[in-house]
Amino acid sequence: MGEKTSDDLNLNSSLNGKHEKRQQVQIKNGFNDTQIDMQSIDRGDGQKKKGKKKKTDKDEEENKLPPVPMLQLFKYATVFEKWLMAGGLLAAMLSGVCMPALFILFGDLTNAFVDNSMLNATTPSSSNPNGTPYPEDESFFEKVVVFGIGTFIIGGIQMVMGYIFVTTMNYAAEGQVFRLRRLFLRSILIQEIGWFDTHQTNDFASRVTEDLNKLQEGIGEKVGMFLFFMTTFLASLINAFVHGWELTLIILSVFPLLGISTGIIAKFQTNLTSSEMKEYARAGSIAEEVISAIRTVIAFGGESKEVGRYEANLGHAKRAAVKRGLVTGIGMGLMWFFIYAAYSLSFYYGTDLILESRSGNGNYDPAALIIVFFSVLMGAMNVGQAAPYFEAFSVARGAAATIYDIIERKSVIDPTSTVGDKPPSVTGIIEFEDVHFNYPSRPDVKILQGINLKVDPGQTVALVGSSGCGKSTCIQLIQRFYDTRSGRVLLDGKPVNSLNLGWLRDQIGVVGQEPILFATTIAENIRYGCDGVSMDDIQAAAKEANAHDFIMKLPKKYETNVGERGAQMSGGQKQRIAIARALVRQPRILLLDEATSALDNQSEAVVQQALDKVRQGRTTVVVAHRLSTIKSANKIVVFNEGKIVEVGTHNELMKLQSLYYNLVTAQITPTELERTSENKKVPSTEDEDTHDTDSLSEITQNIVDDFTMSPGALAHTLPRGHSFRRRKSTVKADKNIGKISKVLEKEEDFTPVSIFKILKTNSSEWPYIVGGVVGSAIQGTTLPVYAILFGDVLGTLSLADEDEARAEANFYSLLFLLIGIVAAISMFMQAYFFSLSGELLTSRLRKLAFAAMLRQEMGWFDDEKNSVGALCSRLSGDAAAVQGATGSRVGTIMQAITTLGVSIILSLYFDWRLGLVTFPFIPFVLIAVYLQSKILMGQSVTELKTLQEAGKIAIESITNIRTVASLHKEVHFADQYSAALYKPHQSALRKSHLRGAAFGFAQAIPFFAYAVIMLYGGYLVDNNEIDYASVFKIAEALILGTMMVGQAVAFAPNYSKAKIAASHIFNILERRPAIETSPGVGLRLSGPVTNIELYGVHFSYPTRPDIPVLTGLGVRIDRGQTLALVGSSGCGKSTIVGLLERFYDSSRGEVRICGKDIQSLNVGWVRNQLGLVSQEPVLFDRTIAENIAYGDNCREVKHDEIISAAKQANIHDFVESLPDGYETRVGAKGTQLSGGQKQRIAIARALVRNPSVLLLDEATSALDTESEKVVQEALERAQEGRTSIVIAHRLSTIQNADTIAVVQGGCVVEAGTHDQLIKKQGHYFSLYQTNK
Repeated sequence: MGEKTSDDLNLNSSLNGKHEKRQQVQIKNGFNDTQIDMQSIDRGDGQKKKGKKKKTDKDEEENKLPPVPMLQLFKYATVFEKWLMAGGLLAAMLSGVCMPALFILFGDLTNAFVDNSMLNATTPSSSNPNGTPYPEDESFFEKVVVFGIGTFIIGGIQMVMGYIFVTTMNYAAEGQVFRLRRLFLRSILIQEIGWFDTHQTNDFASRVTEDLNKLQEGIGEKVGMFLFFMTTFLASLINAFVHGWELTLIILSVFPLLGISTGIIAKFQTNLTSSEMKEYARAGSIAEEVISAIRTVIAFGGESKEVGRYEANLGHAKRAAVKRGLVTGIGMGLMWFFIYAAYSLSFYYGTDLILESRSGNGNYDPAALIIVFFSVLMGAMNVGQAAPYFEAFSVARGAAATIYDIIERKSVIDPTSTVGDKPPSVTGIIEFEDVHFNYPSRPDVKILQGINLKVDPGQTVALVGSSGCGKSTCIQLIQRFYDTRSGRVLLDGKPVNSLNLGWLRDQIGVVGQEPILFATTIAENIRYGCDGVSMDDIQAAAKEANAHDFIMKLPKKYETNVGERGAQMSGGQKQRIAIARALVRQPRILLLDEATSALDNQSEAVVQQALDKVRQGRTTVVVAHRLSTIKSANKIVVFNEGKIVEVGTHNELMKLQSLYYNLVTAQITPTELERTSENKKVPSTEDEDTHDTDSLSEITQNIVDDFTMSPGALAHTLPRGHSFRRRKSTVKADKNIGKISKVLEKEEDFTPVSIFKILKTNSSEWPYIVGGVVGSAIQGTTLPVYAILFGDVLGTLSLADEDEARAEANFYSLLFLLIGIVAAISMFMQAYFFSLSGELLTSRLRKLAFAAMLRQEMGWFDDEKNSVGALCSRLSGDAAAVQGATGSRVGTIMQAITTLGVSIILSLYFDWRLGLVTFPFIPFVLIAVYLQSKILMGQSVTELKTLQEAGKIAIESITNIRTVASLHKEVHFADQYSAALYKPHQSALRKSHLRGAAFGFAQAIPFFAYAVIMLYGGYLVDNNEIDYASVFKIAEALILGTMMVGQAVAFAPNYSKAKIAASHIFNILERRPAIETSPGVGLRLSGPVTNIELYGVHFSYPTRPDIPVLTGLGVRIDRGQTLALVGSSGCGKSTIVGLLERFYDSSRGEVRICGKDIQSLNVGWVRNQLGLVSQEPVLFDRTIAENIAYGDNCREVKHDEIISAAKQANIHDFVESLPDGYETRVGAKGTQLSGGQKQRIAIARALVRNPSVLLLDEATSALDTESEKVVQEALERAQEGRTSIVIAHRLSTIQNADTIAVVQGGCVVEAGTHDQLIKKQGHYFSLYQTNK
């Protein structure tokens, strides 16, 4: 019907951000940990970046700035911070040489033990006849004491240096990032609007959090950690080569194999991870699409179809995850095998070298073997631990490039500049002299082409014309949001670019189409208009704007919080507060940009009245689509394609019968009165005039989508207000606080779930869990067995017989190899089986939770805790996190129990006294290693959630940059942000001390433990109460065993997070919906609906039980009739549709269908009788045919029926004109189609089920004039012969209704035909007059 889809149908493909977490698998080995990097998917992040990546990779590559050089990262550091960092780096290097120094002491101690043992073996008695020891024994114990004291001293140095370097580096980094956060937001807010137009890269808000956190990681303790590990690596390697280059080279030969194998495995893992995330992204996008359109899904009974679609996509993700688990298992197994192979090789070859040295063929002794063995392993381990920091530094350099670029960018139009004239007074003469203008984002599209216009003081000048002709652009040029390409804009004869920008904007009051209020009180919002105004001034402005009376009726009056983006206020209330904000500064110039077009009739009348009052005596420029509102203007300027084509008063222009006349008559047709609800902006891709508003809102939407810390996409949905149809726009508005709010959601109260209940959920995977537990138990015993072999190998070194010693060494070397094979198999079992059971559980929970969500009643979705973002995060994050409390958790516990249990039993078996001396260190070592592992995993110093309040301010100011700029509040918001950052900054500085202390303690405790054990063990050996091999076995078994347990616990999935996640999931699974929708519940009537009656209905929305919406409403409609519901916004019209669809149940009174109480009827049957067409129709990302067929999900809809419905809805011809016809995909939410096209497909969808009753909820109010005509025609055709309930703001569309019911204050105050109600001259008559 004359409509075409836009030429450029852009399908925005959502790419899931791939977030991979470094999972560090660490092998403890006497003194510290060997760490190999494995890539592991950060489960639950599937949703995190979905739908945000609007630009192509190619674009991003082109726009990418070169990374900042490493030293330039610190360019914003103060002199004090630089000194702090220098001290920290020195401390890190000193800390790094502690471990190699200990190896030398440990080697000497081993020599002492072996020499003493050999001496005792060749001496008949270890004591003289009088019982005193030999002098040699005395020197042996002295060596033991030297080791003990030396180790204590090294441990002390390690503790102090560890504390110093972690604390100082964090302290310095936090100071720099605190400074950068403030500079960054301030710099963004002072950029010109044109800069925002050309940066559509999800950037600014996300950089305030994510990129600055990345930068902080790259300049903080990680620099010290990197230096610490690299110093240890270099010192260890030098140590090894000095004490035995030959053995060093032999041991090093194993590590290339280990590196290559883990590299290949990591590559496979990365590919499988990205494949899994891509697959889950599809399922996640289905979940988001369905939950955000839940009313449409429920109204058309699509729940089962959507669960099936979601489950089908989950299957692909599950298969990829299982493959990843298999590869991880193989990788972990290989890693352990190679490590034990290194042990085997070193002891086999090392023993041989020592025995040859005894024959005079070398200088190897036991000390050399121990020093080389531990030094090489320590060196390899430290390279492994240092490797991830390279990535952190490169990420930080990349993040810094953009951050520094923005901070250092000078704004072309700087609102904080002190340059420019500040005249003492303003007359209010506005002139445009031959103005040409193009938007920076579209330099090839001409917007204004030689505009000449003069507005005299006190005049009201209206700018009119079709969309895209340049009207709103003039408003922006007056505020100097942009500079002209040529020509001049003058105020009182002076070019606006010669005036001080801040002063200029302070003289102008602006009221836009969609007023932006900030999340603070009404008084504070009005005060944003002018600093330092008194309460009396605020009230005077509110009175002038017709807002004072409604404010005084609110419980907290002027201290009422308006909510995010003014969400707690209706459209008319927001608009009047915005007018008061504009007036409080007493502006000489008032700019009104379609200030009433988004309001209903009654609200508009009040707001228009306020605007007419405030225009008096001010120079006013009005942009209006609704021409009835500007008849009284002193001058009407008609634009066409960027040029002024007509100027005059209303009467003069009507006489010309040219463009203005055509515009006016287009709004007055024989079937319509002048409209008041028309022209919410036309969703046209060619709308140049709305470029500035639309593109920015799109940009800021993208920005907001990325301003987050965690998974999820949308967030809080507003508490339900007066009209359920507003949910969609509410979701859109509320994305702003989206992901930040998720932090709060994670902390909400939850009912604890018992571990047994969680395990029971995983019970169907019991064979895999048993396999994993067995693997864990075997893995747990390999460490104590390693300790025994280690002691035995050292024991062989004291054997005098070389052949026996060689045979023993070979035997133990083979045993090491055998343990390697066992460890590899057990590690594979543990990793693979737990991955398998976990993925199966996650997939099942996701499906069950999604199905459970779709069973809930609408009131549940209205609760802000159950917003789209929160629910998607439950599916992606929580369902995956539950794994942390099931199989893998049991495996970790089993491994810990077997390791500690066997170690304790062995230590008591070999020597109970030494075992008991060691026991007190177990909890300390456990805590130390746990803390160290957590620090190495890189948990941020600045807890993200503490930045939440500051983040909200940043989001609010960036997303509403036009409002901030027009109010000249850039500095205010930057200062507010700085103030909000101060508390988390202080907290982070305090935490850096704790973090340093934890790291120092963690590094030093194993030193102290070894010192005590070896001192006491040496004493026992000296007294011949124990052999030295047993000392090593007990030391290795207990200390190493404990360290491994601490490690396993630290790297295990977060148990508390899993418990909270399980609580969220179980709450959903076990919740009984208030409205039961099961197929077997309730009566199913035969035949069509004969009548509908609402009798004495009372209702309040569940989220606002104290605000009555319906108060005894009664109305009736018989078969084949049309009932029209009219009234102002919030009176309860749309609520009636919600009650008929059983989205909600009334609190009192009855809704009856065919004489039966609706609550006694089967919900599915009731919904099948109704065909719903709402104001903002939701289409799914499917083909046109599938969208129409969605109208009846109880059966397979034939193609002929689809075509028939499309013809009835006036859309068939258009669909047939498309290249793919009915197989054309409509895009997410129908974005590939215009408003009118979407609306007609929605009508076809409602008709395909052949409903008894048609529900039309303002089905044309969001359309432009031309689209509305076509859709209205389709609606009238669809209503023929059907019972229809129509909600309309535009009274011209319902004059032929059989009954018109006027709803006011929640009840019907008048009912009758159009003529009857006009004669009564009551409520309907006054509404009708308002429409005129």
